[in-house]
Amino acid sequence: MFIEIKNLSKIYNDYLAVNKISFQIEKNKTIGLLGPNGCGKTTTIGMLLGLVSPTKGEIIIENKNINIFKRDEILKRFNFASPYVELPKKLTVRQNLEIYGRLYGITNLDERINEISEDLDIKNFFGRKTGELSSGQKNRVSLAKSLINKPEILLLDEPTASLDPDIGDFIRSYIQEYKIKNKVTILLASHNMSEVERLCDSVIMMRKGKIIDKGTCEELIKKHGRDNLEETFLKLARSKDEF
Repeated sequence: MFIEIKNLSKIYNDYLAVNKISFQIEKNKTIGLLGPNGCGKTTTIGMLLGLVSPTKGEIIIENKNINIFKRDEILKRFNFASPYVELPKKLTVRQNLEIYGRLYGITNLDERINEISEDLDIKNFFGRKTGELSSGQKNRVSLAKSLINKPEILLLDEPTASLDPDIGDFIRSYIQEYKIKNKVTILLASHNMSEVERLCDSVIMMRKGKIIDKGTCEELIKKHGRDNLEETFLKLARSKDEF
């Protein structure tokens, strides 16, 4: 198994944000992490990135516990994109990509920046400050940053939030094609159920810090007697049952 999460928990003061979750991610698969706001998705991603220290539990990448082995070496293989985490606003698009490229120790950085920028069509605003960009432009720059090191593991937190249908479709298509071409393992947190059905091999449903169900989209829709994933999500999110 490529990534294995074992009994992972996070407590902030007296608040249990993530409660003993366990799951596995196979190499080159896209897993959807779903649930209502406050269910623990972002905290889980933060722990995977090493930005949040788990209270309990293990994160194992290719049989190596990232809290025991050289974390920096393992985390170089990760990257992350979210519209809720802004890049430095006063730096230009190119300056942001150069800085993050250097942090990851990218060789032939100019070549890599040109390559990813052409793919995501952001060259025409290279010289603009990131804080001056539209939502769609910012999302594409954030995605470019997340791919600058050609990560093996990509964590995406609502990558198409607030985008118009055209740009949203462009981003989804690009993620699909990039994954196939580069054999990337992806964990995707999203509230867009059509996006999840399109991109994900399987999904994990969370509520109140716990995993309440998991499986392929088709399996969960059938299991819960609904017509699509959005109806399934609503049923699980609104259920008063304890899991």
